[in-house]
Amino acid sequence: MISSEATGADQAVGFGLVGFSLLLFTYYTIWVIVLPFVDSDHVIHSYFLPREYSVILPGVAALILLLFVGTFIGVVTWKNRKPKKVD
Repeated sequence: MISSEATGADQAVGFGLVGFSLLLFTYYTIWVIVLPFVDSDHVIHSYFLPREYSVILPGVAALILLLFVGTFIGVVTWKNRKPKKVD
């Protein structure tokens, strides 16, 4: 019988993913929303990439995601198609 309870390893991976997502969200939020209001010579700017990348990186990530989703849908559709019956 398969248990529906998460193992310790599953929980550790889950907490790691949530932590990484929270860190990434916080970094991006500060980068995009807070930094434009901070003087450009302030030391905090040295911890962040140039502002152009705040648009480029999510765009590239979205394109890669669409590529993977499209490829997945194409592969599943290709495998599930039924051959035509020859009379």
